[in-house]
Amino acid sequence: MITTTDEQQPSKASALSALLEDAAARAARYRGAVDDVPVFPGADALEALRAGLGTLRDKPAAPQAVIAELADAVEPALVASAGPRYFGFVIGGALDSATAADILAAGWDQNAFNTLTSPAAAAVEEVAGEWLKDVLGLPSGASFAFTTGGQAANTVCLAAARHQVLADAGWDVERDGLAGAPRVRVVTGALRHITIDRSLRLLGLGANAVEPVPVGDDGAIDVAALARVLADGPRGPVIVCLQAGEVNSGAFDDFPAAITVAREHGAWVHVDGAFGLWAGASPATRRLVAGVDGADSWATDGHKWLNVPYDSGYAFCARPAAHKASMAFSAAYLGDASETLRSPGDWGLESSRRARGFATWAALRELGRDGVAGLVDRCCARARRFAGLLAKVDGVRVMHDVVLNQVLVRFGDSDDITERTLAAVQRSGVCWMGGTTWRAQRLMRISVSGWRTTEADVDRSVEAILAAYRGVSG
Repeated sequence: MITTTDEQQPSKASALSALLEDAAARAARYRGAVDDVPVFPGADALEALRAGLGTLRDKPAAPQAVIAELADAVEPALVASAGPRYFGFVIGGALDSATAADILAAGWDQNAFNTLTSPAAAAVEEVAGEWLKDVLGLPSGASFAFTTGGQAANTVCLAAARHQVLADAGWDVERDGLAGAPRVRVVTGALRHITIDRSLRLLGLGANAVEPVPVGDDGAIDVAALARVLADGPRGPVIVCLQAGEVNSGAFDDFPAAITVAREHGAWVHVDGAFGLWAGASPATRRLVAGVDGADSWATDGHKWLNVPYDSGYAFCARPAAHKASMAFSAAYLGDASETLRSPGDWGLESSRRARGFATWAALRELGRDGVAGLVDRCCARARRFAGLLAKVDGVRVMHDVVLNQVLVRFGDSDDITERTLAAVQRSGVCWMGGTTWRAQRLMRISVSGWRTTEADVDRSVEAILAAYRGVSG
C-alpha cells in the first residue's frame, strides 16, 4: 500500500481517480453500446472529428476537459471493431478482462524492457509466455518475445533464422553485418503474407532473396514444388517460410511433409501463423497444424484470435541461443535486477515499451484452455454459417472450402458487382468486411475472429449483404 505525508497528495490522488473513473466509464458506455452503432463511420463523422479536435492552444487545459473533448470528438468516428459485426482484417475485439488489464498497464506505467525497469512486468510475461506455448502446442523449451504484432514477430523470428544459418556458414552477422556474407536464400509460398517480404527488407536480406514456390488451388504450398526449388538452388544458408492460415483462404501448409523436405536441405523453418496458429488451441482444428511443432520459429498475433488489445504479437523460437544472439544487447547502465527472471529486452526489438504481458495473462486466465478452444470453435462455426447461407443464393459463390474462419465470396461472377456489393455493405453500417484479390478475381473477404459475434449477428450481416447485392444487381 502506498502512503505519503505530502498534504497535497490526497487531493492529487483524488483528482486522478476521478479522471480515470471518468475515462473508464466513457469506455464502458461505448463498449456497452457498440452492438448498435454503425460499424464504420461516415464522411460526416470524420469531418466532425476534425472540427472537434480543434487547434493547438497557447494555454494549458484541465485534464477532465481534455478527456471530454477527446471522447466527444472521437467516439462518433470510431470503427466498431470491438463489436460483433466487424469482419475485416482478422480483427477480434478485446475481451473485457484483457481490456481492464490494459487499463491497469497504462495506469501502472511500467517499462517492460528488463527486470530493472519492471520486475513485475518481466515476471508476468514469463508466466504468460509459458501459457501461450501450452495453448498453441509449441515446444516447452522454446523462447518467446512479446511484440507489437505479426510484423514484428516475423522480424524477430527471421532475425534469429538469419543469425543461425549464417553462423552455420561461419559468418557472424551481428558483428560483421551482411557485406561480404554468404547469400541467404528465402524459399516460401507464392501467397505468403507481405510482412515476410517487409521483414526481409528490414533485416537487410532484401525482398529479392525470396524464391517463390507455387501453391495449390487452396493457397497452401506445393510440397513437391518446394523440393524442386530447394534442389535447383545453390547449397548454402537457406530459410523456408511456411504458413498457418493463408491470409485469404485460411489454408494451411502440410507441415510434416514441408518440414521434412526443408530439413533435407539444412534449412531453418519459420511458420507465419498470425491467426492460423491458434487452430492448435482447439481439438476440433488441431489437425490443421499437425507437425507445426517441428519448425524452428513461429509468429502469431494476440490481438487477432486471443482477443487482447492492440498492440500484441508473439514470437517463439525453438533455438533460444539463436534467438537471444540476434536480439540481445548490453550496456553498463542497463543491468538486470534479477538473476532468475528472464529479461524481456533480450528477446524482442524494442527497449522502451509497455507491459503487454498483463493483458495476455488476463485473457488466458479468463478463458483457460477450454475457453480459448471455444472461442476458436465458435468463430469457425460462424464462418461456416456465413458460407452456408450465402452459397444458397443464386449468383453468390463461396470460392473455397471453409477450413477455419475465412470466407471468400463473389457476387454475380463479376468484379464490378462484387466491388459495388462490398461498397454498399460497408456504407450500410450494419457490418463491415474488406475486399481482396485472389486468383485474379475481386472478392469479399469475411474474417470471423471476435468473441462477441453470435449466430444472430451472422444472420443480420447476411441479410445486409444480400440486400446490397440485390440493390446493385438489379
